[in-house]
Amino acid sequence: MAPTEHGECFVLDDGGEVDLDLGNYERYMNVTLTKEHNITTGKIYQHRKGEYLGKTVQVVPHITDAIQDWIQRVSRIPIDDSKEEPDICIVELGGTVGDIESAPFIEAMRQLRRRAGKGNFLQIHVSLIPVINGEQKTKPTQAAIREARSSGLAPDLIACRCSEALTPATVNKIAMFCQVEPEDVVQVVDVGLTYRVPLLLDQQRLLSVLSSILQLDQLSIPQQLLSKGQTTWAKWKSLVHAATTLHDEVKVTLVGKYTSLHDSYLSVTKSLEHAAMHCGRKLVLEWVDSSHLEQETAKSDPASYHRAWHMVCTANGIIVPGGFGTRGTEGMIAAANWARTHKTPYLGICLGMQIAVIEFARNVCGLTEATSEEFSDEAEKLTSPVIMFMPEIDKKTMGGNMRLGIRPTVFQEGTEWSKLRELYGQPEQILERHRHRYEVNNKYTERLEAAGLPFIGRDTAGERMEIIELKDHPWFVGVQFHPEYLSRVLRPSKPYLGFIAAACGSLDRLLEANRKGISLQNNFTHHIESGFEDRLKITNGETIAEL
Repeated sequence: MAPTEHGECFVLDDGGEVDLDLGNYERYMNVTLTKEHNITTGKIYQHRKGEYLGKTVQVVPHITDAIQDWIQRVSRIPIDDSKEEPDICIVELGGTVGDIESAPFIEAMRQLRRRAGKGNFLQIHVSLIPVINGEQKTKPTQAAIREARSSGLAPDLIACRCSEALTPATVNKIAMFCQVEPEDVVQVVDVGLTYRVPLLLDQQRLLSVLSSILQLDQLSIPQQLLSKGQTTWAKWKSLVHAATTLHDEVKVTLVGKYTSLHDSYLSVTKSLEHAAMHCGRKLVLEWVDSSHLEQETAKSDPASYHRAWHMVCTANGIIVPGGFGTRGTEGMIAAANWARTHKTPYLGICLGMQIAVIEFARNVCGLTEATSEEFSDEAEKLTSPVIMFMPEIDKKTMGGNMRLGIRPTVFQEGTEWSKLRELYGQPEQILERHRHRYEVNNKYTERLEAAGLPFIGRDTAGERMEIIELKDHPWFVGVQFHPEYLSRVLRPSKPYLGFIAAACGSLDRLLEANRKGISLQNNFTHHIESGFEDRLKITNGETIAEL
C-alpha cells in the first residue's frame, strides 16, 4: 500500500500487513490482533478456492455465508493476556453505504443479525453532521440511514461525528427521521485530544445503552478481570486529565519522505504522543520533507531549504522513521549528522537506523562512498554498501516479500550500560515487530564498532543488526524494527519513551523511576478520587497539586 495514498501500512505480530484501523484498535483497546481479523473480499474468494467442486457459486448464500462463518470463527480468538474467549466482537464494516464493494458484506451483516438472535447483535451507524453557514445539516445522515435500511440494516444507535455539540432540535430531527430514540443518538464531538473520546462517550451513558440492548448484565465476568478493567479505566482518566493541563512543550522534528500525508506516519505520531504524555509534556511535532534538506533544494527553493533546516536545528529531538526508495535519503543523512554532532536526541526507525549507519560510516569511519544497495540500480558496483539487500529475499519481486512480524532481538554481552536496554528492564532479549527488506552489511560491522558505533542488539543468530546506540550521546538510538506497532496509550514504546525523555531533559529521572519500578507519569499526575476538581500545574514534569 502506497503510504501517500492509503496512509500507513500496519504490521501485526503474525506478519499480516493490514489497514491502519487495526493499529488503532490495538492501541486503544490494548489487544493483539491477527491477520485473520482483517477480512477482505479477496480473502473470502481465496479461502473458498476449489471448495464447491463445480457447483454454481453465488454471492448469496455462498459468499455471505462465508463472511459470517469467518466473523464467528475469528470472534472466538483470544486477543489479550487473559487468554479468555471474547464476550463481544466489534466488527467495523468499512466504506460507505451504497458502495458496490461492500454490498456482499452488508448483506452478510443483515443475515448475521438474524443468525445471532435477539440480544446478541447491535448496529451503530457512524455519520457526519456537517455545519454549513452555522446550521447543522442532518440530510446526509438521513439519506445514508435510508440507504442502509433499504439494504436491511436498521441502526440501533447513531454515532454523529460533529465539530460542535448537537442542538436538541438536531438530535430530535435525527431521531424522528431515522426512527430511533433521542437517547440513541450519540454525539462524538471533535476534541483536542482523541484520548478524551472514551470519557465523552461515558458521559452520554453509552455503556448502559449497550448493556440494555446486548444484555451485558447476564455475562459472568471473573472478578479479577473486572478489577483489571476498573484499574485500566482509572489510569486512562488520570492520564487524560493530566494531559489536558500540560503547558510545557517538547518539540520533535520528523524528517521523512511521506510528509505530504501525515497518516503515513500515524503509528509514529501516536507513539510520540504516548511517550510525551507519560513525560508530562505537550508534543509539538514539526514535519520536514527530507528532500528539502538537500543542496538541490537550496538552489531551486531556498526558502523551503532554510525553513527545513531551521526546524532541524531548533528541535529538542529528531526522528527519522521508516520508508523506501532513494528520494530524500541524503537529507536524512544530513539530519542524522546534525543530531550526532550537536548532541541532539535522535531516534532512527528501520530506514532511520540504516541512515544513521551510513552517516557514521561516511563521517567517522572514512567510508566516503558508504551507501545502501537500495539507493543504487547497480548495487554490485558499489564500493561501500554498508546496507545490503537481505540475501534470502527475491530482488525482482518487490511485493509481499519483506521480513515481517514479531521477532526476537538479543542484547549483546557487555551492553548493560545501554539506556535503551535499561528502559526495557535489562532483559536478555525483547520481541518487536519488523517490516524491512534491507539490513546492515556484516562485512562492515567490526569496522563500525571499532570506530564507536556499537550494535547492542542482534537477531538470535547474531547475524542481523537490530539496535545501535552511541555511548557518549544523550540519546542516539537506531532500531531495525518498528516499535511504534506495539506502543499503547498506557504503555508507551520504550525507544520512543527514552527518546522523548531525552528531548525533555528528563531521561535520568525516567531511568531512576524505571529502576524503582514506578512510572514517570506518577511524577506529574495527581489523581484524587473525590468530588473536588484536581487542578494541576505542570512545571518541568513535576506536579504541584492545588485544591
